[in-house]
Amino acid sequence: MSPNGIFLMAFASILVASLAGMFLRARLPEDHLNADSRDVIKLGTGMIATLAALALGLLISSAKGTFDSINSRLSQTGAKIILLDRSMAQYGPETREVRDILRRIVTTTIVRMWPAEKDKIAVEKVGQSEIAQEDMEQRIRQLSPQNDEQRQLQSQALRISSEIAEARWFFMEHVGQSSFPETMLILLVCWLTLIFFAFGLFSSPNATVIVVLIVCAFSVASSLFLILELDQPFSGLIKISSAPLLNTLAYLGH
Repeated sequence: MSPNGIFLMAFASILVASLAGMFLRARLPEDHLNADSRDVIKLGTGMIATLAALALGLLISSAKGTFDSINSRLSQTGAKIILLDRSMAQYGPETREVRDILRRIVTTTIVRMWPAEKDKIAVEKVGQSEIAQEDMEQRIRQLSPQNDEQRQLQSQALRISSEIAEARWFFMEHVGQSSFPETMLILLVCWLTLIFFAFGLFSSPNATVIVVLIVCAFSVASSLFLILELDQPFSGLIKISSAPLLNTLAYLGH
């Protein structure tokens, strides 16, 4: 489910539960809300609220960690791409085709992860990027170094090329994918719904309380939206910038 879908579902469920609690309060016999009953309900609600708070904290921490990790790795990959291009330039003019393939790989990767950037750069068919990666590594292996320096540059290029390929597949796996099971998010929404139902059960149905509950429901639903946005770093409102790879592309071939 999309971040917007989870947000709307959570907000609607929590708000309806709050209003249902107020509605039920006016119709329950008084002994159902006496001091003993209130204590039991508050204890149960407190336990669920603790579980929900822990779950939200862990999910936000996990999503932020994933976002930061991918952002950091993207910058590192950009630096490795430039290093590979420089190594091939130092090797000699016979690596011109390898450098052209590298530029094509970076271009198609940008378009695949950030489709909106397509108009800013000249692109070839995106589906050829995996073939281009294999072709580049094959061409590097086929180089015939004439001295120790070229042998060292070839070995370095093969190592960096392998690291870049690994990073590309890592990024591709996170495009449009969520690491959080939908069942977990629905269960969390159910916990929050029960908590706000209890809030409504103990609240007087007046305008101030209703406004406060609406604001609280919006805030809690927004936390779920934030979690899913951070967990899908290449799409949505909160996404990783394409600047590192665009800057890398500007350096290639010089």
